[in-house]
Amino acid sequence: MGLRNIFQHNTGNAAGQAEEIQQSEPNTNVAQVEKTEGEDAEIGLPQKPANELPDDAAQEGVRKMEAVTLAWSKRSLTIIYICMFLLYFVNAFQASITGNLTAFVLSDFESHSLIPVIYIVSSVMSGATYLPVAKILDLWGRPQGFLIMASMATLGLVLMAVTSSVQTFCAAQVFYSIGFTGMIFCVDVITADTSSLKDRGLAFAFTSSPYIITALAGPAAAEGFYEDISWRWAFGCFAIILPFVAIPMFVTLLVNETRAKKRGLLIREPSGRTIWQSIWHYTLEFDAIGVILIAAGLVLFLLPFSIAGSTADDWRSPSIIAMLVVGVVLLFIFGITERFFSPKPFIPYKLLVSGTILGSCLIDATYQVAYYCWGSYFTSYLQVVNGLTITQAGWVSGIFDIIAGCWLLFIGFVIRKTGYFKWLMLCAVPLYTLGVGLMIYFRQPHTNIGFIIMCQVMIAFAGATIILCIQVAVMAVANHGEIAAVLAMLGVFGNMGGAIGNSISGAIWTHTLPDALQSLLPDDYKDQWEAIYDDLDTQLSFEMGDPVREAIIQAYGMAQKRMLIAGTAIMAFAFIGMLLIKNVRVNTQQMKGVVF
Repeated sequence: MGLRNIFQHNTGNAAGQAEEIQQSEPNTNVAQVEKTEGEDAEIGLPQKPANELPDDAAQEGVRKMEAVTLAWSKRSLTIIYICMFLLYFVNAFQASITGNLTAFVLSDFESHSLIPVIYIVSSVMSGATYLPVAKILDLWGRPQGFLIMASMATLGLVLMAVTSSVQTFCAAQVFYSIGFTGMIFCVDVITADTSSLKDRGLAFAFTSSPYIITALAGPAAAEGFYEDISWRWAFGCFAIILPFVAIPMFVTLLVNETRAKKRGLLIREPSGRTIWQSIWHYTLEFDAIGVILIAAGLVLFLLPFSIAGSTADDWRSPSIIAMLVVGVVLLFIFGITERFFSPKPFIPYKLLVSGTILGSCLIDATYQVAYYCWGSYFTSYLQVVNGLTITQAGWVSGIFDIIAGCWLLFIGFVIRKTGYFKWLMLCAVPLYTLGVGLMIYFRQPHTNIGFIIMCQVMIAFAGATIILCIQVAVMAVANHGEIAAVLAMLGVFGNMGGAIGNSISGAIWTHTLPDALQSLLPDDYKDQWEAIYDDLDTQLSFEMGDPVREAIIQAYGMAQKRMLIAGTAIMAFAFIGMLLIKNVRVNTQQMKGVVF
């Protein structure tokens, strides 16, 4: 079945309508709307019922998107989905390449052990990005938010390509993470805007399917950049490619928004505010104080878990204690401010107390913590312990992407046919926990790589199911105007889970590997433990079977075992999350117009 044939033309009198009215001919049994002579015939737009208009009570950005889906044709919808597919492809390809090179980039600056620290900062800042980006999308519009995030992602890639120190690379990583996180979030919201609820899982699966390709091609490309060109060009080439892929989507959305205005679907009244009144208005709308509090609080609370081992007094260091205390206080102040004092809180209170949303967010956070407890050093482990090349290690770590890309399409189809998603989650969470638990035994020195692959396959099937089900779950209990907010809330919990997981990983790494190396290395090399600890290239320079390499392998095994135990234990919270989620039927129609 072709791409154009799987799009549906859905109409209804209100968001949340229980039945869908499918039209095989766009001009059958519908009223003619006011339009310029011959305009619709020329561009192939379907005629709309006279009462099919954007929701006046919705925020401006939501109204604009509803007007777009009411005004555009199936051709425009097809173009948008092709653009979203290409954006996911670029994001997946660059993430696969740069992810496999990050360890070598930091090793060039003798900072291999700082991998979790950089990921923590970028995860925290990315998590704080979701909420203001959701506000931008709802207040200003989808095209505007997408353009801002795509520009920031491009800037981050440029900065990483020209970085000359680990400090600059860390700053560039923040711009890069915020930009790509925000851009993909915009794509996800637009996917929800342009799909019916029962088909939304299938729509999300389609836009994320490029991971099937990039999981295989990315590691090989990363090795080519590292050995034949330069890791800098791995970032630089995508700084050139990204704008060419992003601009068509921005233009398509903007053109259809203009078309909707011409057809009278969008009537904008002047605000009557002065410049200073507008500045104050948007300061309140975006909750600038809340953004600062949550970002600063999370960074200060999570960083000590990774850097405590590097300080002279470990956890007794006054600076470490101060960071923890201030971080907790800032997070507490953020919660009080959002609940009682903020005139425009990020998330409506009714969504905060929804069991389905809270359960989904808890599962997402737990899932991310469990993964990042061991995921940050996985490719390094495969190269050091199993002797794999960059490409081979990337393929093994990319098993999740390969399987998930195919499996998501099947899960989306199952949700469409059955109308339910919770039963899938009840199967996936225990399977994921089992997969991580088995790795405690199998991911050890001198274990056959086949057993590691087996565990990765189990994790891939279960993890892909969890990801899609929690996305559908939060959207199933929200209306169209709240979709950006609930997806943002899910993204915040996911990123915070990733930051906590990296914090645990970093803490285990810094408290395990140095002691293990000093204990296990041959006497002639004990004084070189720090150089070995900080540089992946140095670790790989010793041949397999060499006593030094064997000591490094045993040290990796000790650290990895503790990481996996932590990841398995934390999954207990996911079972609590499953109990909170309601078994919602996804047969209602949230969207208007021509949608997937």
